[in-house]
Amino acid sequence: MQMVFHLGVHCTDGDRLLKTLLNNRAALQKAGTEIVTPNRHRGLFDEALKSLNGGSATPEMEQIMLDAMLESDDPSRVVMSTPTFMGAPGRAVGRDGLYPQIGMRAAALARLFPSARTEFFVAIRNPATLISEVLPMFGGKGYPDLMQGCHPTQLRWRDAAQRLMRAAQGRRVVMWCHEDVPLIWPEVVRLAGALPPEAPLSGGLLYMHDLLGDAGIARLRDAMAGRDRMDIAQRRQLYAQVLEAHALPGMLDQEIALPGWSQDLVDEVTAHYRSDVAEIAVMPGVEFLLP
Repeated sequence: MQMVFHLGVHCTDGDRLLKTLLNNRAALQKAGTEIVTPNRHRGLFDEALKSLNGGSATPEMEQIMLDAMLESDDPSRVVMSTPTFMGAPGRAVGRDGLYPQIGMRAAALARLFPSARTEFFVAIRNPATLISEVLPMFGGKGYPDLMQGCHPTQLRWRDAAQRLMRAAQGRRVVMWCHEDVPLIWPEVVRLAGALPPEAPLSGGLLYMHDLLGDAGIARLRDAMAGRDRMDIAQRRQLYAQVLEAHALPGMLDQEIALPGWSQDLVDEVTAHYRSDVAEIAVMPGVEFLLP
């Protein structure tokens, strides 16, 4: 059995992957894939992790959890998606940078089902925009409390990815940039659900609709209708062209208004992010989805 954990992170896909997979439930069931919603595993996993205290589940414990969370009999693939796998929003930053606990959390989830083939799916995004969106969600005492003494230039995805890969110990890890997701969303969904490329997909335009609105999506559908059998590269090129021409005002830009952040600092953090993406994309064991 394959156990797939979509780890988030915060302020990336939210529940969009979960909703899109659920919209394709019939096709997924035919492929042997079951989607487990957070309400069916959240409390179960919390209790199991506490009782295991760093150990691995026994076969009996695995079966008890599977019986409690699954609706189908013996699926070949189980997909779970929730940002809470990475904890509360305040866990996004630690003294050591971005997601210092990502490796520990991934390893703990893998130990819940040691007999399964575990996979991890992770979206990353520019730390400047990530912190801008995490801060309003943070329940602490504001920006200094969130950052815990970490300087913005220490917010490196390279380091978080290395921690994750060490913990994954050869397990499958799929990563992508949140900024690219409108162009690669169908591939993300198909990979998570193990749907073949030719399978019809409901919700493949979810992100494009967010950026284009109803009128823009109508233009995109018209453009797609005039092109038969586009391959992935051709579809992405068309998406990019329509986005450039018809994106809703302000949807492709984000203002960064964080204490002490100048434009030069934003540019430096962004340059580090681009460098980290290039390094992570060729990291051994990482399947990185590029547009």
